[in-house]
Amino acid sequence: MQTEDLPYRRIGNHALLAVRLTPKAKEDAILGVEQFGSERVLKARVRAVPEQGCANEALERLIAKWLGLPPSSVAVVQGGKSRMKRVKISGDGDRLVRLLSERVASLAGSA
Repeated sequence: MQTEDLPYRRIGNHALLAVRLTPKAKEDAILGVEQFGSERVLKARVRAVPEQGCANEALERLIAKWLGLPPSSVAVVQGGKSRMKRVKISGDGDRLVRLLSERVASLAGSA
């Protein structure tokens, strides 16, 4: 998978993940990677409603669980009131890139 096909980029000791979120879904799920405008994004759904930050918090928990990281290492940093989000994942940059690459590859393999 080429770098431009990935929905994230490394910035120092964290990764910035592009996510297109659908709130009020039947289940919390990471669905795959899709093209959205000019970029690749991770497609996710959460059961939470988009009120008072509930959907953003649910997304943070979902991504942390998906990556096997503590919830405190994941934060929505842009797009708080939009379906298009930027999620910052803190930690060891090299490890995060490997982890994200593995998880995204597994999504492609299950599609």
